[in-house]
Amino acid sequence: MRRLGILTSGGDCPGVNAVIRGAVLAGEIVHGCGFMGFRDGWRGLLEQDVVPLPRHSVRGISRRGGTILGTSRTNPLSHGGVDRVRAGFRRNGLDGLIAIGGEGTLAAARELCSQGLQVIGVPKTIDNDLGATDYTFGFDSAVQTATEAIDRLRTTGESHHRCMVAEVMGRNAGWIALHAGMAAGAHAILIPEHPVTLDQVAAWVMSAHGRGRAPLVVVAEAFTPTGQAAPYAPRGLDTFGRPRLGGIGRLLEEELQLMTGLETRATVLGHIQRGGEPTAYDRVLATRLGIAAVDAAANGRWGTMVALRGTDIVPVGLEEALGTLKLVPEERYLEAAVLFG
Repeated sequence: MRRLGILTSGGDCPGVNAVIRGAVLAGEIVHGCGFMGFRDGWRGLLEQDVVPLPRHSVRGISRRGGTILGTSRTNPLSHGGVDRVRAGFRRNGLDGLIAIGGEGTLAAARELCSQGLQVIGVPKTIDNDLGATDYTFGFDSAVQTATEAIDRLRTTGESHHRCMVAEVMGRNAGWIALHAGMAAGAHAILIPEHPVTLDQVAAWVMSAHGRGRAPLVVVAEAFTPTGQAAPYAPRGLDTFGRPRLGGIGRLLEEELQLMTGLETRATVLGHIQRGGEPTAYDRVLATRLGIAAVDAAANGRWGTMVALRGTDIVPVGLEEALGTLKLVPEERYLEAAVLFG
């Protein structure tokens, strides 16, 4: 029997459990595979924190948020490197590994593959910014959660005649801000792909206020105003060397209140966007990706990531998966900007 490992790494994301369930069921039923799950991402593989994943262990988990395996931001390449991962493969008798994660996880998987280890990647990021796939699971759930929260902010802003600022996630791309902002009818949407001046933001706010509206601003965490050198990141770096973002909403609160004279309140939605049950769309997409990952493993398509292209799930090389970030195109932003102010 072929034996495969599964781990979930990086930030948690609605739909991860549906990937695990799809992989285990398809692997056991179609391909006769057995599965081992590693707790807390790469840490579990490095430290031999492992749990069997028989069919009954994944019963009913597709609707649950989070991940039954746990996750972490452990970087295997800086915690013993390829040799420790290779030893983990040997000790558990693995024929290959399914790594569910975002940019950092897939980059580690690519390096391990280059060293002869057999890994399949499954894209996981609420940011929807991986260029090789049309959509990533978790994005739809994050947008739905953000939209519901922003709708609530709008009503309290209208009651107090305040300007409300909602900060949403988006490390490299502003997809969540764009979709949630459009859905909620924001008067300004600020994303990293399209810097604007604070004067322009204040003008949009005052335009809405002048029409008797309570201004609503949606900002992605990596938005950088024109003239600022880098995104606001006061908390240092994560284990993959990336800035830990968050706080631009508070800065906008202070600046906009000073510039406009309007009482302004900021809310950082933060990890609420990662939590809770996945939407139906994300459950279906994640399940299909899990099934496709096992199919790729059974067919020896190591060093690939399963991706959504149109309505089909296809394997693409990890090099292609990591080659280009999927950013918000200029025309998509200008489409939304017609509604600003």
